[in-house]
Amino acid sequence: MSEQDIILEFPEAHIAVVRINRPKAYNALNLNARTLIAEKFNDLKAREDIRAVIITGNEKAFAAGADLKEMSALSAIDYYKAHIERLYNAFADYPRPVIAAVNGFALGGGMELAMISDIVIAGKGARFGQPEVKVGVMPGAGGTQRLVRAVGKYNAMRLCLTGMMVSADEAKDMGLVCEVLEDDKVMTRAMEMARELAALPPLGLEHIKYAILHGPDMSLESALGLERKSMQVLLSSDDRAEATAAFLEKRGATYKGE
Repeated sequence: MSEQDIILEFPEAHIAVVRINRPKAYNALNLNARTLIAEKFNDLKAREDIRAVIITGNEKAFAAGADLKEMSALSAIDYYKAHIERLYNAFADYPRPVIAAVNGFALGGGMELAMISDIVIAGKGARFGQPEVKVGVMPGAGGTQRLVRAVGKYNAMRLCLTGMMVSADEAKDMGLVCEVLEDDKVMTRAMEMARELAALPPLGLEHIKYAILHGPDMSLESALGLERKSMQVLLSSDDRAEATAAFLEKRGATYKGE
């Protein structure tokens, strides 16, 4: 297992960076890389001091899909026993905000990884796509499900059925990307946003993220109930009291996540 395939960095207080580091393979996601991403996010779940995470690759690729060489050697039973969904779930279940900073290719499993993130920032040269059909398979880590929820049935059909790539600007027009910047500004902007998030009440961020992710699968009445209950929990938090006091006293607030 190469620990260097996925690098965990802590550039500033309260911020972590998960960096995909397989440049010779355009950051293709082999089983080792997926396992390490899951391990890093499981480790981060236990870190109360980390309030925002950036996941990124390099200037040529965020992640250019699955490792086809490895996949070609797997039988259906091998793939089943690998339980790829459990590895992605470790990332999807992370409770605090995650920013995907995307340059270059975000294809297949790489695009699925970006879609698990909460905010996607892309360089103008980034390219997104679900090209699995071109190698005789289909998206298998949320590409048919998260994508339709993000961009609607017809855009999801077009991307998944044709395997085409789209530009960062088109991905933004679809609703898949939040911001498009010059390629060399992506990580700078991601860090700026991570700082903004890290300065906010962490319990509030967690409850907002949970409600937005889980509410759409409920009836409207149930989802509004979830929202109200979350609001009631936050009203009793120390951070809410600190935010109110800081506002009234015209000073900066210090949040403890309590």
